[in-house]
Amino acid sequence: MKKLVFTLVCAAVLWTIMFSPLTAPHVPFWWMMTGSALTLSVLASIFRPFWWKTIHWNFTNVCLGIGIAVLLWCIFWMGDKVSSWLFDFARPQVNLIYGMKEGESPWLLSLLMLFLIGPAEEIFWRGYVQHTLSQRWNPNIGFIVATLLYAGVHIGSCNFMLIMSSLIAGMVWGGLYRFYPQRMAAIIMSHAVWDVAVFIWFPI
Repeated sequence: MKKLVFTLVCAAVLWTIMFSPLTAPHVPFWWMMTGSALTLSVLASIFRPFWWKTIHWNFTNVCLGIGIAVLLWCIFWMGDKVSSWLFDFARPQVNLIYGMKEGESPWLLSLLMLFLIGPAEEIFWRGYVQHTLSQRWNPNIGFIVATLLYAGVHIGSCNFMLIMSSLIAGMVWGGLYRFYPQRMAAIIMSHAVWDVAVFIWFPI
């Protein structure tokens, strides 16, 4: 458990530095995000060796992952319309998130999210954090706590829309892992494809 706590503290510190209004302007966001995600995935690999044996890449998992990404994009598209109607602050906060890509190559960001950031986040949050918590307690508690932690590391952003987006996405990916841990490849695929779709290819 000490190893898990250590990695979660690392995640909280790294995500706060990246997203906090006090520190974010002073760090190269995309390079730090890439480095942070990879660092956490390396720690996950050290503390849970051979996790990759549970991942099975096949046509079904790839198609399932893409389908989940499309469904999640639709959920966020609708959520954006509803939240913008209900709250005056919603769209400005979403625009702040999209502002992070200004001046960056969309091709480079697509590659980083598709092959590094998205997969690394799932390896850590679902493959290590939720897996470890589920083994220590039970799968339901593991799912709930891991999802709250995934959203919680974004609190330093002071961006309600980002926190809620993380909570909803975490519920989807965590829920899939709760009931279909053998579909980890599909979960990784969905996270990677959704990241690049919602942020670069088809922004909301």
